[in-house]
Amino acid sequence: MTMVETATTVGIREVAEHSGLSVDALRWYEREGLLPRAPRGPDGRRRYPERLVGFVRLVVALRRTGMPVADVREFVALADDGAASHGRRMALLERQRESILRQQAQLAADLAAVGHKIEHYRELIAAGLDCEGLPVTPDVAALQCLPTLQTERNAS
Repeated sequence: MTMVETATTVGIREVAEHSGLSVDALRWYEREGLLPRAPRGPDGRRRYPERLVGFVRLVVALRRTGMPVADVREFVALADDGAASHGRRMALLERQRESILRQQAQLAADLAAVGHKIEHYRELIAAGLDCEGLPVTPDVAALQCLPTLQTERNAS
């Protein structure tokens, strides 16, 4: 990806802070072709134009959503082709969007299952029952509440 040097550039540490990646991870992404090479300043250090910082954030988002490394590498390589590759880049992003939507649907179903189980345990504890629906002893009833109290403490 060809970047036009602008007056506003930032160093690798600032990009790391803005992207959530470590400095070492940014260097690794660049070496692996997951990011375009950052232009260098007169001192030889990487200088990231604003546009490249935005591109880094996009790549981080793509990886965070599970886009395979090979697809990210292809996306970055296609960016070198400029406007001629817009359609191909868009196709990669549309495929990833569909993957994210599937993940969201699966996570929503999984969240509902976890929520249902939590509610089931609350009902059992409130009724003083075990998983078979039988009454528990006072000692067990006291123990049933302990993880709930510990979880509440951890949440605060």
